[in-house]
Amino acid sequence: MCPLGGRLLLGSGGRLTGRMVAHCLVVESADGLILVDTGLGTGDIADPGRLGRGFLTMVRPQLSLASTALHQLRALGHRPQDVRHIVLTHLDVDHAGGLADFPDARVHVLADELRAARARATRGERDRYRPVQWAHGPRWVEHGSGGESWYGFQAVRPLAEASSDLLLVPLPGHTRGHSGVAVRDGEGWLLHCGDAYFSHTDIDPGAGRRPPGLRAFQRMVAVDDRARLHNQERLRALRREHGAEVRLICAHDPDEFDRAAG
Repeated sequence: MCPLGGRLLLGSGGRLTGRMVAHCLVVESADGLILVDTGLGTGDIADPGRLGRGFLTMVRPQLSLASTALHQLRALGHRPQDVRHIVLTHLDVDHAGGLADFPDARVHVLADELRAARARATRGERDRYRPVQWAHGPRWVEHGSGGESWYGFQAVRPLAEASSDLLLVPLPGHTRGHSGVAVRDGEGWLLHCGDAYFSHTDIDPGAGRRPPGLRAFQRMVAVDDRARLHNQERLRALRREHGAEVRLICAHDPDEFDRAAG
């Protein structure tokens, strides 16, 4: 299991409020590579306008071909067709931009998320979901939100044929069908929480001062803020009660990414 990532800046109106990354994972299995989220893709670098004015203004991504999952995997000696499965936490613009770079992969996502991305029923969802990123027609595999129990969470096993233990763990709130992705890591688990939280200070209140503006940003982009806060509390409890067995990371915390990469 290897972390992949690119750099984002969070700010608007020329006022920098924080630094973020786009934290993806690549997992080696007997069935080939599994990519957890894709970050921005080569199409986004070639045509930044497809990301939308709101995203470009608010997030100010540092666009680099070398930082895309495709180019990072090639640097590790892999071909695009080696990625057999993509498992998405959700379909936001900065998580699904690289789908077209791996056209042969099966793309696993919760059905509620794919339904919301197709409907784009609200102004916020029209901004956050960019159909151009999946205009190539991915090989979607939709999953329901029910399934087995995992540390008190519902979990769905999307890859029955893969040797790696991997689960979708529904964590709605940030989006309608947002999910974490749990991967067995040695004798324990790594839970990629996507955008269920944005900073390690969200789930570890004693870790230090929360980056300024981040709480308001999370509230602003959440489709159901009550559900988001409820799931953050559940993740705090998971870390508190099972921290020796389950390591939590999110998509955008640069400190977590640096620790994983180190």
